[in-house]
Amino acid sequence: MTTLPDPIDLTRTLVRINTLPPGGLESRCIEPLADLLSSAGYQCRVVDMAPGRGTLVARIGGRADRAPIAFTGHVDVVPLGSAGWTQDPWGADIIDGRLYGRGSSDMKSGVAAFTVAALACADRARDGAGITLIITAGEETGCDGAFHLARQPEARQWVGQAGALVVAEPTANAPLRGHKGAFWLKALAQGKTAHGSMPHLGDNAIYKLARAALALEQHDFATPPHPEMGSPSLTVSTIQGGININSVPDAAEMTVDIRTVAGMPHAQVLRCLCATAGGEVRLEPLLDLEAVYTGPQDPWMQRVQALTGETSARHPALPIEPARAAVASYFTDAAALRPLLGMPPTVILGPGEPSQAHQTDEYCVVDRIPQAQQLFEALVADWHAE
Repeated sequence: MTTLPDPIDLTRTLVRINTLPPGGLESRCIEPLADLLSSAGYQCRVVDMAPGRGTLVARIGGRADRAPIAFTGHVDVVPLGSAGWTQDPWGADIIDGRLYGRGSSDMKSGVAAFTVAALACADRARDGAGITLIITAGEETGCDGAFHLARQPEARQWVGQAGALVVAEPTANAPLRGHKGAFWLKALAQGKTAHGSMPHLGDNAIYKLARAALALEQHDFATPPHPEMGSPSLTVSTIQGGININSVPDAAEMTVDIRTVAGMPHAQVLRCLCATAGGEVRLEPLLDLEAVYTGPQDPWMQRVQALTGETSARHPALPIEPARAAVASYFTDAAALRPLLGMPPTVILGPGEPSQAHQTDEYCVVDRIPQAQQLFEALVADWHAE
């Protein structure tokens, strides 16, 4: 490829493609990206989790003694919300240095930036450690595309290992070292129905569930606060049961939202929660995303921090401000992909504005996009310098 696409223009192209659920149709974004990468020598494979909902794996280069650097991002977006937009959500209009549209920050700008960086670095990577890109469908609904990819029988063979992973979610180009885990459960209780005037003949499922909810409120995770993630949390978030006022309810269920910190295996968390809730309820996982964290002492994370500072110095009009927190408040596809990739050190780093994710009139600061491209190219060059 002789002429690189402009990352801002590529962002606008992607934003103009409606990838809203439930139709999704992320492949309308995936296909042109695969064409670009293929033309630069990348081996591309698309894995469909449903018609039109593809996840792209693109690879180039590779050495036996050093795994490639990997980048990941998603091209699905969330609904527009009930409030009216003042800008066209699919227009990708640029006004006063802001590129407006659904997905502009979360996270089509990040996908565009690392795609162009990967194209620019193709020749370097072809004969070196290599680059792997994973561009997913269905992230916003629980990392569905990433999990679908990881479940494929031959995924480890044709995705391969990664030596480091960059997740281009919106951080305003400030590196974040991970995110809490999300462990969502459904709790179910069964009873026996009876007439409301004769409750002694029934077995009230709501009472069972209520006892479990109160027990879970007092649950002790018995884990010290993480230095950067803080403490785990548990919230009973929905509850329902019964079908009419004059019958003893024979079924009830509730949902529980648990946010875990690094070092808390979810299988162990589930065993402890089952013991706390008691034998009257059954707990079933709805979403299982482990925490992602790479400590500041990790050598590659230190290199990311240094290269971010160098990139920021080259953009005095648009400095990269340190993140307010070292970890993201949201979860990412890294939780699903890291086991597949061999648990590489991981940074969350992308051009989108964190405050704009899922917002009405979502926008990305235009100049952050080429800044991210340059930062991603620096990460690739640094990775291949060894």
